[in-house]
Amino acid sequence: MKTFDVAVLGLGAIGSATVYQLAKRQTRVLGIDRYSPPHQLGSTHGASRITREAIGEGEHLTPLARRSHQIWREIELETGRSLLSTSGLLIISSSAKTSSTHVERFLANTIAAARRYGIVHELLGADAIRARYPQFRVHDDELGYFEPGGGFVRPEACVAAQLDLARRHGADIRVNEPVTTIVPAAGEVSIKTNVDDYRAKTVILAAGAWLPQFLDIGVARAFRVSRQVMFWFAPGDDSFRLDRFPVFIWELSGRPQAIYGFPDIDGAGVKVATEQYDLTTPADSIARDVSSKEIAIMHHNLIAPFLPQLPANCVRASACLYTVTADFGFVIDRHPQSERVVIASCCSGHGFKHSAALGEVLAELALTGRSRIDLVPFTLGRLLPA
Repeated sequence: MKTFDVAVLGLGAIGSATVYQLAKRQTRVLGIDRYSPPHQLGSTHGASRITREAIGEGEHLTPLARRSHQIWREIELETGRSLLSTSGLLIISSSAKTSSTHVERFLANTIAAARRYGIVHELLGADAIRARYPQFRVHDDELGYFEPGGGFVRPEACVAAQLDLARRHGADIRVNEPVTTIVPAAGEVSIKTNVDDYRAKTVILAAGAWLPQFLDIGVARAFRVSRQVMFWFAPGDDSFRLDRFPVFIWELSGRPQAIYGFPDIDGAGVKVATEQYDLTTPADSIARDVSSKEIAIMHHNLIAPFLPQLPANCVRASACLYTVTADFGFVIDRHPQSERVVIASCCSGHGFKHSAALGEVLAELALTGRSRIDLVPFTLGRLLPA
């Protein structure tokens, strides 16, 4: 039976970053995924993910986002791949908003984080938004926060680059190999897949939407898995080009949901999406096809009234999975029944921008038992009944 210092189960955003950081530290590390990442079956796909340095979900996350930017630039230099684009980010909101982005004071929190950490930004009134970006049909009471250092990262490219580097540093990467059981013991954890058996001193569960399958029901209840859909619409002209239109998040008035989106990147279309958490789904039975009815409703309700220049010509739609906690925070903590198993659920719909730095955090935790960042906000206990 093959023995490792650390085994990482799941090689998406968090898992690939963690395996890379461990391998870089000359660790005997095993990475396993049930599919062959990067793939379209979990949470880490869709060609683009928003990144921003001032984090409205909590100021404690801002250092992670900034460190992730540094790591991605380092990887770009090492691999020659394009991962991070700081093309600019616009957040729109108002006191009359009827939707929210993860937390209630998202815009105010974002501005506070930018001021605390000295992040370059501008505050724009409705007229200034219209003058700079006439594509948005904003109300007179809406306010914009513009962060020139925000933008997007390419999730598939990030995963591929980190796994390639992990292999280069000696990591044992196993793909298309579902894990069937993990059994913690006093000195190690036994891992069984449909192919082989392994042992590791520490196991990091970074299984995304499949995480609940490895937890007992009392702990699994802390994580809800929901289906999300991304839509790409062909622009009618060049007004949505990367140099003319920002990555954006918009807390809408008159709608229960916020929307977010991207410019026309690489000619693939303007990506716009929302978030829905009413229905949960097991990871293995998600409805992956996106119906024409879903596309029509999305454009009619959440695009045409707010981005009127964007035609109803959907060129692509894709479903993905979000794994969220009740407070939209992350979990980085030891398993309640085993110190040798670390639970790493770091998304809740806003995790990719932090993933490179979180890989570093998890590597430190696995190797030294501690991290340079405060892990108290990420404890599992906050989500479980007392």
